[in-house]
Amino acid sequence: MPRRLRSVELDFVESAPLRLVFAAEVSAPPEVVYRALADDVAGWPSWFTSVTAARPTEDGAGREVRLKGGTVMRETIIAAAPGERYVYRVDESNAPGLRALLEEWRLTPAGTGTQVQWTFAADGSAPFRFALRLGRSGVGRAFRDAVRNLDRRLTGPAA
Repeated sequence: MPRRLRSVELDFVESAPLRLVFAAEVSAPPEVVYRALADDVAGWPSWFTSVTAARPTEDGAGREVRLKGGTVMRETIIAAAPGERYVYRVDESNAPGLRALLEEWRLTPAGTGTQVQWTFAADGSAPFRFALRLGRSGVGRAFRDAVRNLDRRLTGPAA
């Protein structure tokens, strides 16, 4: 059963006890990438393979995301700047040891494409923080794979 996490605000992206920051480039322009992140929530499982299901909630002000392994997160979108930034806070989750989580997606023009920067800002129990630090390379690989899949999805023949 999901439990309530500590409510954090935008400054948590800089002040979190644990921050994982990853960046990669895609060929699509920032506005197109933003729409895939913010407007096509249900499409996330098609490019971010850790996500098994995602759906908007509260008339688009929130999301419910399910991950491989059974983790469920109920989120509130706290910043949405089309073509630039998409930020959400996890309000409820069944992830053991997690106390607070905020994810920021920053989009910066890079030539004709976009640099995508993902910041995973978290707080949790000592075992949670230890496990996440240990798993940093796996999280980074999942991000890079997701961005590569997103790039193919946004620039492929059906795009």
